Amino acid sequence: MQRPGPIDYRWVDRQDDLDKIIDTLIDEPRYALDTEFHRERTYYPRLALMQVAWSTGDGQETALIDPLAVDVKVFDALFASNSLCVIHAAQQDLDVLTHAVGSVPRQMFDTQLAAGFVGYGTPSLVSLLQGEVGVTPAKGDRLTDWLRRPLTDNQRQYAAVDVEYLLQLHDSLIEQLTDAERLTWAEDACEQLRTRPVSGSVPDDAWLRLKDARSLRPGARAVARSVAAWRERRAMRVDIPVRQVLPDLAILGVSQRAPTTAKELKQARGIDERHSRGGMAEEILEAVRQGKESEPPPSPPSADDLDRNLRPAITLISAWVGQLARDEKLDTALLATRSDIVAFLREDEDARLATGWRSELLGDGIRRLVGGEAGLTFDGQGRLRLISVSD
Repeated sequence: MQRPGPIDYRWVDRQDDLDKIIDTLIDEPRYALDTEFHRERTYYPRLALMQVAWSTGDGQETALIDPLAVDVKVFDALFASNSLCVIHAAQQDLDVLTHAVGSVPRQMFDTQLAAGFVGYGTPSLVSLLQGEVGVTPAKGDRLTDWLRRPLTDNQRQYAAVDVEYLLQLHDSLIEQLTDAERLTWAEDACEQLRTRPVSGSVPDDAWLRLKDARSLRPGARAVARSVAAWRERRAMRVDIPVRQVLPDLAILGVSQRAPTTAKELKQARGIDERHSRGGMAEEILEAVRQGKESEPPPSPPSADDLDRNLRPAITLISAWVGQLARDEKLDTALLATRSDIVAFLREDEDARLATGWRSELLGDGIRRLVGGEAGLTFDGQGRLRLISVSD
């Protein structure tokens, strides 16, 4: 396993240089992209660095773009083009790009996601580089303050590695996916990720992230939804993490008490002095009032909502899913999660196992299992096998 040598990169902190790069990339069939960002003290991620790489006639060019010195909104034109963005573990990057650029790539290939269809299990970039390219990058400082300037050459080298080999990874994965006839599967998964809502897009759903949301009674759920949505919008407005606006414990305490006065608010669990006076208290009480006047949302779905007779099937199906994932060299989480199984058994309209390639691999087998037409057995070699009950 070889160590990569120094990467030849361009540091881009002039707008006209970035504009020229964008003009070049728009005409390229593909480019590699990565971002460095911080969000520990803010609601929205703060973009600190953008890395891009693309093929040239005699090799590859890599550029590190300083978003503190240039306007990265010009990437919008590139993202709207037909040029394919190759990226690794894109979920957080898409959030960053949505807020920094205002858009995300129109076409995207996530190497981490795609690798799950050829035998990897949510691999890190390092493990993919080792497995597919034969390269082990040098360890960098994971706690780097990417917003500090100037960045050292070691920091820049560490950032450049994140895109230096992505196009090679893309070539390797495309070949394997094509041979396995799974390229469409990977492309569909990348598109689902690309179009997934980013943080702050649906404040009214923020209450669903509360740990004990299912334990709330209908009236308390309505208040929790309203107060959690208020917290989300306030965090967005002042750009601070939601936990600094109001902790989850306070939302649960307020939703159960449904206070109507500042004195009652102060008695709710999780509420401290700054929440129970002045404008903050008024806003929380108004959110409570609106929640009490609204229709309670349905309780978040769970396995407990499933027909009691079907609940034992979850464990049985999960075991088969794990075996099938190993047999098919698929990431188990890509094939089916526990919630996917429950949604399918519950016959939810949006159940992932009811359509597409997952349905082809699992759907009929699950139906036969729960219908008593098939069963699971060991094959004598430690593997689970689905068999007809007539066997």
